[in-house]
Amino acid sequence: MSIFDVLTMLGGLSLFLFGMSVMGQGLERAAGSRLTQILERMTSSPFKGFLLGMVVTAVIQSSSATTVMVVGFVNSGVMQLTQAVGIIMGANVGTTVTSWLLSLSGLEGSGWIAFLKPSSFSPVLAVIGVVFYIFLKDRKKQDIGAILLGFATLMFGMETMSGAVSGLKDVPAFTNLLLMFSNPILGVLAGALLTAIIQSSSASVGILQALSSTGAITVGSAIPIILGQNIGTTVTAMLSSVGATKNARRAALIHLYFNVIGTAAFLALFYLLRALVPMPFLTDAIGESGIALVHTLFNLVCTAALFPFNKLLVRLACLTIPEEKQDPKAALLDERLLVTPSIALEQCSKLTCTMATLSEQAVNQALSLVGAYNPQAAQTVCDTETQMDEYEDLLGSYLVKLSSRSLSMDDSRGVSLLLHSIGDFERISDHAKSVQITAQRLQSSQFSREAQAELEVLFQAVRKVTHLTSQCFLSNDTALAAQVEPLEAVVDHLCSVMRARHITRLQQGACCVEQGMAFTDLLNDCSRVSDHCSNVAAAIIELGHDSYEPHHYVEHAKEHDAQFQAHYRAYLAQFTLPSH
Repeated sequence: MSIFDVLTMLGGLSLFLFGMSVMGQGLERAAGSRLTQILERMTSSPFKGFLLGMVVTAVIQSSSATTVMVVGFVNSGVMQLTQAVGIIMGANVGTTVTSWLLSLSGLEGSGWIAFLKPSSFSPVLAVIGVVFYIFLKDRKKQDIGAILLGFATLMFGMETMSGAVSGLKDVPAFTNLLLMFSNPILGVLAGALLTAIIQSSSASVGILQALSSTGAITVGSAIPIILGQNIGTTVTAMLSSVGATKNARRAALIHLYFNVIGTAAFLALFYLLRALVPMPFLTDAIGESGIALVHTLFNLVCTAALFPFNKLLVRLACLTIPEEKQDPKAALLDERLLVTPSIALEQCSKLTCTMATLSEQAVNQALSLVGAYNPQAAQTVCDTETQMDEYEDLLGSYLVKLSSRSLSMDDSRGVSLLLHSIGDFERISDHAKSVQITAQRLQSSQFSREAQAELEVLFQAVRKVTHLTSQCFLSNDTALAAQVEPLEAVVDHLCSVMRARHITRLQQGACCVEQGMAFTDLLNDCSRVSDHCSNVAAAIIELGHDSYEPHHYVEHAKEHDAQFQAHYRAYLAQFTLPSH
């Protein structure tokens, strides 16, 4: 084997790994929201968790990515440790799909059988993929193009590796090296080390399948290597659990224990049978489909054997990492979820929905303090404002990282909506705290009856606009969002009229300067709250139309939208200031 063969093999390996990555990302983007919906239906049933893990891994083509995602879920408190067991077992079975796809390269025959060989149809897929990815503008078709290109690249890399190592079959040193792996301990260590280095059991199985084309790999040497590959794939999850919560580290340990115990039991049973029953086929050469079969059988047998003992695996992990008196609080957003952007976005959306709800509650509590100050309620408003600051910082930095990932069109719109909204929700809580401070200043004095009556009408309108905003955001309802801007215009109108009346009362001596300043501060805060509500509603409407021109929307709605005018007149009639 010359230096050029070595370079060709490394190039083939590079294309293989790159193709697997591109295909997996394309599949994840195409699955996107459906993948999230599947995860949302997750229950505590281990069997359903097994099916879930198998499906998700088959979609994203990586058991390592699935287990890292599970560690992230457990770390963020989305998933219980008992739910994680079934998903981890399912991930091991789901990863065998890739090996069966790769085994197609070993097909022999003519006619339709020959067409099933990747070398026959991969060029066709590559051409279709290029057309979809480069020449079509639709994002979903581009994702399909990425899947086809990734698969074609993966298969081309596989063929290149197989061709580069084909000459090794005539090299005695290579054959002798492989015979060493018939020793189960050395075989397991070799498979585990290779997989740990490249951090993908699918890729390491693919490399083994490429080497099998030399005819030098026997069944006896392939079995321990395949078993070791299942242990090596746990390294990724173990590394991702560093610095995580105890339950997240336990989830990674469950993955390790499952594969180690399964490998030990499988080897013990296999070599016991070998001692009792002659197995001459162990010295036979193994092909791509044979490796895929062994890989699948091992994972199915391990899952069937250990599935009834899933609670014992949880207990073993808990014994390894014992509970302390105080377990650290789980992170709200976990960077491990970024490997699957649609799920990371779902977590961000849930936290932003919490911000929407908290902003409405803060405004309602703050407005209730005017004229009836309550220290406990006031402290709640302050605590909420502090919490909203933390949420905005957390979400802002996380969404920036998420936006740098490869996103589907729907996910990209979702990230844009959240980035535009979190600042507005945080500012609403800031103005709620400002109202609370004003209410605290007014404890020893009262507004005139006229001013109190006017404020009551304004507060009702502000409560209404914050409620509409939180509801349209929670439900992503553009029809409901369209009602926010007319009400915001009514709030501005009320504030304008109330300022004029306030100046008149000041001139007539019906209001002192201190009360007058507090009155003006309340008007400003109410106006700004409604402005931020308008921003959120405009973002929902505009991003729903694949654009973001909120000022254009507002101007167009006020001048040309009959529905806007109808809502405006209805709100104007509903929130009418008392006459002098």
